[in-house]
Amino acid sequence: MNEKILIVDDEKSIVTLLNFNIEKAGFVTDVAYDGYEAVQKAQSNNYDLIVLDLMLPEMDGMDVCRYLRNNQINTPILMLTAKDEEFDKVLGLELGADDYLTKPFSPKEVVARIKAILRRAKRVEKSNFSFIQVGDLTVFPERYEAEMAGKVITFTRKEFELLYYLAKNKGKVISRDQLLSGVWDYDFVGDTRIVDVHVSHLRDKIEPDSKKPVYIKTVRGLGYKLEDPS
Repeated sequence: MNEKILIVDDEKSIVTLLNFNIEKAGFVTDVAYDGYEAVQKAQSNNYDLIVLDLMLPEMDGMDVCRYLRNNQINTPILMLTAKDEEFDKVLGLELGADDYLTKPFSPKEVVARIKAILRRAKRVEKSNFSFIQVGDLTVFPERYEAEMAGKVITFTRKEFELLYYLAKNKGKVISRDQLLSGVWDYDFVGDTRIVDVHVSHLRDKIEPDSKKPVYIKTVRGLGYKLEDPS
């Protein structure tokens, strides 16, 4: 296991705890103690995942996440927050974080989330599909992108993994819990709001009118399905 993880937190005790447990799990680690340092390191290094605290000096975790995504740095991000408000969680996901954990957390759960994010990414990369066609939407697993009527659309890693999962199961109704299991690898009951936020992102990118979706349909009381509009 050679995956490299960047740990970003201004509390040295937390960095020490995370660093010890993440390295113990077999990963290579690097650390940053503020937002500016995190951005500089993320731009100059190829990390497999970033563990990013929300409350940072100089430049907070939200701004770091926003900056990286706006500059096409799509390294998976696991966001840590000491707050439990829904606003913080949802906003973090809307800015491009792949997952979040609320402090206090178990170091074992942090490691489990890291492995789940990376494991899912590898499954997509090893896909047997060269592309999947759904109406005017073409999904390219190896490129982590899709085209709508020939126009290239780019996604965060987790957005694409969700789109790919729906595309593989096109025409089928997939529950939120199934999506948590299939895309986020949660083998427990998680916060299904994470699914809704990412579906909203996908609709903004692929639907002619995100308020009247024709590709990703909501099946009330059941879940979502991706289908050919025709």
